[in-house]
Amino acid sequence: MQKELFKKIDSYKQTVIDLQTHMIACPAVSPHNGGDGENAKAAYLMSVLQEMPFDELYMISIKDSRSKSGSRPNIVAKYYGQDKTKTLWVMAHLDVVPPGDLSLWKTDPFKAVVKGDKIYGRGSEDNQQGLVSGLLAVKAMMDCNVRPPCNYALLLNADEEIGSTYGIEAILKKHAKTFGKHDAFLVPDGGNPEGTMVEIAEKNMLWVKFTVSGKQTHASTPHSGINAHRAAAQLVVKLGDLYKKFNKKDKLFAPESGSTFEPTKREANVPNVNTIPGTDVFYLDCRVLPCYKNADVLAEIDKICKSVAKQLKVTIKAEAVINEHSKPTDKNAAVVKLTQEAVKAVYKNTPRAMGVGGGTVGAYLRNAGYPAVVYSKLDELAHQPNEYSSIKNTLGDAKVFALISLNFK
Repeated sequence: MQKELFKKIDSYKQTVIDLQTHMIACPAVSPHNGGDGENAKAAYLMSVLQEMPFDELYMISIKDSRSKSGSRPNIVAKYYGQDKTKTLWVMAHLDVVPPGDLSLWKTDPFKAVVKGDKIYGRGSEDNQQGLVSGLLAVKAMMDCNVRPPCNYALLLNADEEIGSTYGIEAILKKHAKTFGKHDAFLVPDGGNPEGTMVEIAEKNMLWVKFTVSGKQTHASTPHSGINAHRAAAQLVVKLGDLYKKFNKKDKLFAPESGSTFEPTKREANVPNVNTIPGTDVFYLDCRVLPCYKNADVLAEIDKICKSVAKQLKVTIKAEAVINEHSKPTDKNAAVVKLTQEAVKAVYKNTPRAMGVGGGTVGAYLRNAGYPAVVYSKLDELAHQPNEYSSIKNTLGDAKVFALISLNFK
């Protein structure tokens, strides 16, 4: 059965090109970024999926007044297995980011260009490569008249690039019965060129905004003011102590095996050189190992702020602008083990369970209690000019997903 499925998947090269060509021509940019949303792309995919013998095919529309249609589309396509009470979901997203600086593109970002193994175009890798892989895996089962042990389903979401408010977050809140308690998820939206990263965990995300307030004055008379910029600089240095306080390591997250606390964005203060600023605003990006609580980090930040404020006679307001926790998927979960085994069988490599500092939609699923694996064999071109997908990797990952499905019981 495996050989038959793999042979069938190998015959889908032109199908990969056709699917990518049509999807790239549908600029599914979020209304948040000035686009029309995912509706045209969803309509095309529904036309494709309707030609396939899915047992369930429907749309979950989430209201969004900014969209021309007034809603954002999420597609569910389910192919029944021998046990209909359990489903293996392959979850990909429909939306893409804007192309950015067009002068950096060698091709039209919304017109597919095929060069050897590569298909160029915005969204070709992020996330259409994974979407096509998931679709081809079930197409092969259908074409070979194979029913897997459990259901195999596609979940094609809106709004991943902006925060999933109209995608998986809304589905989990308003349409939770879409999923069963024994379901598991594959999210083909992260990986590496070697195909060895089976992502099962993410660090907690904490973004903190600091507003330091002193007293504005002329730069030639600093005694008559309080320099908020100087105080903010000292606060930045002092916040480095967070590395000492929260210093545990977890090899699952190599190479960044510890928590990270990095100052990033600084807002403009005064427009001229000869004024001492009375207000200075900056941000700290914290990626915290799951063994710690964000609340404990915030409590330590509060202590540091009070110390600096007292020493330099300023006021400091620290506020969390993003505060998200992420539960890990058990490394011994069936979907994790099956993914590692399938990847090794298809690519002849040594995959391993890993954690990442960045955020994925896998976090929503894990926090809801579902085992989720983020996996793809990617060249990591997401959001870059001249983005491309690999036809070979698309077909390879389709084999991975099909093999997992055959053994998911």
